[in-house]
Amino acid sequence: MVWQQLKTVRDPEIPVNIVDLGLIYAAEVSAAENGGKRITVRMTLTAPGCAMSDVIKTEVERKLASLPEVSEVRVEVTFDPPWDKTRMSEAAKLQLGFDSDYGALPPQQSRGPFKIVR
Repeated sequence: MVWQQLKTVRDPEIPVNIVDLGLIYAAEVSAAENGGKRITVRMTLTAPGCAMSDVIKTEVERKLASLPEVSEVRVEVTFDPPWDKTRMSEAAKLQLGFDSDYGALPPQQSRGPFKIVR
């Protein structure tokens, strides 16, 4: 239910949800001290200077707080490890017009008897 709710949050500058963008590093549900449930999210942004950081964080908090029995939401924004395009889902890559293997390492070159000259 938490991941489904997070998928409804979109980066205002990129037309893809934050889960498929690979911005969510962790989401945990535990018992809150005052009863109900606490949701703790560890996430990042596409860049440290993201102008929409407060908007995205507030939207995550608002959407998760609306879930049944949730009495507390904590969102930690981190840049360790930094986000890169390889964290995107295949669906996000396709939606943004990237090849499905975008960001993948190139295949190993042959170590045969021929020298490769570029």
